[in-house]
Amino acid sequence: MTEKSTDSKNAFIDGVIPTTLRKMTVPVVWSMIVLMSFNLVDTFFIGLLGTEPLAAISFTFPVTFAVISLVIGMGIGTSAVIAKALGSGDVEDAKYDGTAALLLSALMTGLLALSGFIFIEPIFKVLGAKPELMKYITDYMHVWLAGSFMLVFPMVGNSILRASGDTKTPSLIMTLGGLVNAILDPLLIFGLGPFPELGVQGAALATIISWILGSITGLYILGIRRCLIHLHLKSFKQFIEISRKLLQIGLPAAGANMLTPLGTAILTAMIATYGKEAVAAFGVVSRIESIAVIVALALTMTLPPFISQNFGANRLDRVKIAYTTVTKFILVWQIFVYALLVLFRGPIARVFSKEPAVQETIELLLMIFPLCHGVYGVTILTNSSFNAMHKPNQALILNILRYVICVIPFAYVGSLLYGLEGLGFGVVLGNAVIALVSNRWFMSLFKACDFKANENNERMVEQGKS
Repeated sequence: MTEKSTDSKNAFIDGVIPTTLRKMTVPVVWSMIVLMSFNLVDTFFIGLLGTEPLAAISFTFPVTFAVISLVIGMGIGTSAVIAKALGSGDVEDAKYDGTAALLLSALMTGLLALSGFIFIEPIFKVLGAKPELMKYITDYMHVWLAGSFMLVFPMVGNSILRASGDTKTPSLIMTLGGLVNAILDPLLIFGLGPFPELGVQGAALATIISWILGSITGLYILGIRRCLIHLHLKSFKQFIEISRKLLQIGLPAAGANMLTPLGTAILTAMIATYGKEAVAAFGVVSRIESIAVIVALALTMTLPPFISQNFGANRLDRVKIAYTTVTKFILVWQIFVYALLVLFRGPIARVFSKEPAVQETIELLLMIFPLCHGVYGVTILTNSSFNAMHKPNQALILNILRYVICVIPFAYVGSLLYGLEGLGFGVVLGNAVIALVSNRWFMSLFKACDFKANENNERMVEQGKS
């Protein structure tokens, strides 16, 4: 018999919506600030090695993010399935779902990383990497890909914790990993003290070590301390059954997320036509943007379990209020962040590069790209909300429309007409158009749900009369 929850009070289903979301999101924002700040530390130290290593690492972003996107997609599927089970009171099923999710995600990530390892040179030649950058790229990617499956356990494990309503523990795990990475970066890159001088390989190794530590910590908390997963599955048949359920959401979610590095790869190839200085500047700005949109990214982690649990409890009114609240908030918040980036664009450029050409391009891109952060936030929040409502195909279609119809074509036309500046404004306009489409699309989902609810109520009334 399936174990049912006996909790009489669930903040997801019964709590004040803005308060609940704020309490969930603040710890995630803090941990992501710490973690992504250390990604900027990576960029800073690699930038000290020169423009070529910095440009090479910028080329690796689409490939590394493709692997990360698969893990994120599986985490989205895991969170949606587990949160819905918990919202319905099926605690035991949720534990088995979590165990299968970890095993399946590790297997899939390992296979994708192996493919990347085999085809590493053809991939980066297609992306437009010059021969002088390939040594740095292969040095970094060989280490990174070899240990990338270790990312599964902290990231998917954190999705299990968030689905249960715990956002503080994942924040601590992410913060710990970020601290370890930041400490090891200079030691392994420059060979300080007894450590070997590994250059860009040192940055990749520092990342892998931080993931290993996060994996050990996360598995201990999930399996031993909190008992949120089972340490084994009943049978291989059960693994297949749960995997099918997870993949129904996880694969479309992963596909949707993997369009982001693909889109970034295409943009990188466009920008590469303007020289290695432009690529280096774009790499710096991309990492700064990861900090600039950190609140929106945090909400994509905390909003879905809230939506999934209320969806499982048939509280669509709370789903609609939560979605509307966070999308309005993110539009206002990103205007404030944009003003800060414009104000400090000069000092930011000088911190990350000593070459005037790179500094000038960084300042230019910081004036343009962050203009789209608010509407970008609306799109990714809508995307994650579709997944949370167990509508992964809509989320996938939304991301396809974003890149294939809006962002890439607009950027290409802008580049032809007005150069690098036109490319940037094309990205902004494309994001604005798809944000409007995504919001209208998601709100139409509630109209359809209300129609079905009214239809069901009328049917029940007729049955009662008969």
